[in-house]
Amino acid sequence: MILSVMSPVLNEMGLEEALQYLHSLGVDAIELGAGGYPGKAHMDPADYLAHPEKIDTLKGWLDKYQIKICALACHGNPVHPDKEQAKAYHEDFVNAMQVAVKLGVDTIIGFSGCPGDCADSKNPNWVTCAWPNEYQDILDWQWNEVLIPYWKKTAALAKEIGIKKIAFEMHPGFCVYNPKTLLKLREAVGDIIGANFDPSHLFWQGIEPCEAIKNLKGAIYHFHAKDTRIDPANTAINGVLDTGNYGDILNRSWVFRTVGYGHASDTWNDMISALKSIGYDGPISIEHEDGLMSPKEGLEKAVALLKNVLIYENPGEMWWV
Repeated sequence: MILSVMSPVLNEMGLEEALQYLHSLGVDAIELGAGGYPGKAHMDPADYLAHPEKIDTLKGWLDKYQIKICALACHGNPVHPDKEQAKAYHEDFVNAMQVAVKLGVDTIIGFSGCPGDCADSKNPNWVTCAWPNEYQDILDWQWNEVLIPYWKKTAALAKEIGIKKIAFEMHPGFCVYNPKTLLKLREAVGDIIGANFDPSHLFWQGIEPCEAIKNLKGAIYHFHAKDTRIDPANTAINGVLDTGNYGDILNRSWVFRTVGYGHASDTWNDMISALKSIGYDGPISIEHEDGLMSPKEGLEKAVALLKNVLIYENPGEMWWV
């Protein structure tokens, strides 16, 4: 396993400064934001494609600071019902894939996206219940008329470009939000589709991460280290579906926290062990979105905890048997 950081937390730094800082923390890799919701503060793929010398400069910095790029992050909604928005997200994704290959990176992180409820929609419609019956009709249209056709076409393009893994973050608000929906799209499109396993979005849904990891054996291509703190009092009153502002920490049912501040290290020990048991040996990439800590403090606390939790070496033979 390698310890990585998703770059937007360091957007106030230039890219070389961010790489130097991560090296000082003993981090192994970076997951670069390259369009969509993560933004382009550290990398604008279209600019890099137009100016190949920037790719060479970045490679030099990576060598200098002994950091590798484990993935490019380009989370967006390329099936957005607003055609202009969908086009922009799609173009970002294609550009990110092209730059990734030039950098020797074979993994792109993103969202599945969420269409509207019909061809004339203006906004996405995330279906969360089975009744009234029209919700089933919406799901059928979203998956069979929009989502699966789009990702079949885009996966074919990804293979042509040289991308081997498209890792979807299972995120509520999008069609792929849990293991069942991830595997459904993977079955329809092919094994280029896998999971960016982010437990923070699973905790509040009531999903047990270790069981989900076992269920996704062979289909986990990336891992986001981000925690969630569930407020038992607020949840007891209002449940886990919460549309309140993320900044209203005292009144929300749950909030994102840095690693170790939502669940104790034992929980992270169990998750890392579960990953190891299914053969995952890839990046553990910190995504810091904690409303109570500065970027540096939250990131450094996460790095310190995970250095003790990650399993870096292969076990070898069971010498005691």
